[in-house]
Amino acid sequence: MSYSHNTMGSGSRTARRTFEFGRTHVVRPKGKHQATIVWLHGLGDNGSTWSQLLESLPLPNIKWICPTAPTRPVALLGGFPYTACKNKKLVLSSGFDVGELSADGPDDWEGLDASAAHIANLLSTEPSDVKVGIGGFSMGAAMALYSATAFSLGRYGNGNPYNINLRAIVGLSGWLPGSRCLRNKTEVSHEAARRAASLPVMIGHGTCDDVVPYKYGEISAHSLSVAGFRNLTFKNYEGIGHYTTPKEMNEVCNWLTARLGLEGSR
Repeated sequence: MSYSHNTMGSGSRTARRTFEFGRTHVVRPKGKHQATIVWLHGLGDNGSTWSQLLESLPLPNIKWICPTAPTRPVALLGGFPYTACKNKKLVLSSGFDVGELSADGPDDWEGLDASAAHIANLLSTEPSDVKVGIGGFSMGAAMALYSATAFSLGRYGNGNPYNINLRAIVGLSGWLPGSRCLRNKTEVSHEAARRAASLPVMIGHGTCDDVVPYKYGEISAHSLSVAGFRNLTFKNYEGIGHYTTPKEMNEVCNWLTARLGLEGSR
């Protein structure tokens, strides 16, 4: 599946980038279908790997949608095109570029909007009585948190409307793109503040993460909190690196069960 995104440059020139997404893996609910969550992998991974892990979780009422991100250059890795990289520590992804992982680093707004729109499209056909959410690991977590901000503002970074009614966000070992300016954007709109306050968000991060340092998890949680995301849970995992653990996934299960009001999930 491809997603084309146009941006207007100087004069009448139009720049066009097309993102070719890979295979989407779907885990069907084993019980009553109460929620659908798009789960996003990190660089060096794909939708299949996470679909296998998610299928093993004691959450029978959730349908999981696990897309595979496009192959594209990642500036943080010297511009080399990656969706899978076996010999790098980065297990980061999601169709946008990361030039520099720092508070002052640039954000690839075009790639972020393209990926967020693709994710929203995956959720757009779910039944109206099913609660929908987004989760992810590393760069997938960054994409989930960016989608949370698009939901609260009611629009993508390019100004197009964001129409998905998100009910839960999970970000593991990631960071929040655009954290520096989020508060200013939500403070000028009562509706944005209301949406932010209504959306449950869980952030988890290992204190020994040497790929996406722990401080970025802290900064992300703080930025969301001061921007009005009041239903925020931040979990730190002592001594854990850039990976998930059974304890963390168990807490994700408990959190989703409580926030989404799932029946018979434990």
